[in-house]
Amino acid sequence: MDIRGFIETSFLDWDGKIASVIFVPGCNFRCPFCNNAVLVLKAESLPSIDPALIDDFILKRKDFIDGVVITGGEPTLQADLPAFIRHLKSLGFLVKLDTNGSNPAMLKDLLDEKLLDYVAMDLKAPLNEKYLAATGASLDPGTIRQSVDLLMGSGIDYEFRTTVCPAFLKSEEVLDIAREIPGAKKFVLQQFVPKDTLDPGLLKVRPYSKDDFVKMAAACRDFVKDTIIRGG
Repeated sequence: MDIRGFIETSFLDWDGKIASVIFVPGCNFRCPFCNNAVLVLKAESLPSIDPALIDDFILKRKDFIDGVVITGGEPTLQADLPAFIRHLKSLGFLVKLDTNGSNPAMLKDLLDEKLLDYVAMDLKAPLNEKYLAATGASLDPGTIRQSVDLLMGSGIDYEFRTTVCPAFLKSEEVLDIAREIPGAKKFVLQQFVPKDTLDPGLLKVRPYSKDDFVKMAAACRDFVKDTIIRGG
């Protein structure tokens, strides 16, 4: 699999777990507030990492590392993702997938094969025409809905997460997202960070205040009891 980044040890990418993090290149979205612009637009400028080196690292630390997070970019664009995850599972590691939910067919295959232990799926906006502006992609929001339904019916641990950029989401629209996932296991509101954004114009956008963020989370708990804040 094409790997263009690797964090050896992370305490932040999987709640309650110590993980290694693998970054794959390419994405079918062009979210203006994305903080991984290099992976999306200029992945070829990053060195390719030999998966064998990752194997060597994680196996030597098997008693310390709980699992592996696969993120990007958008991992489900990689045709060999299932085979790669099978390999990680054969080594005895838990696997978390970060996804934008745009490939429900791949997600279903991974879930059916019980290859995933945790999924973090981004919800960029309410599932309507707002998705086009938030993702820069011509995508039927119904595709995202399919992935939402797959996760909510899967029985595995998962979270939905939304980066709350004031230029794209008002507080009522964040609540609209929560309304679309009632009873979900977890909803994470992520603070927008005006750094290394795909759209340089957003570098001047001021994030929501801590108080505003806390109020948004409180309102969302009417629909998703476990709504938490990251970075607020």
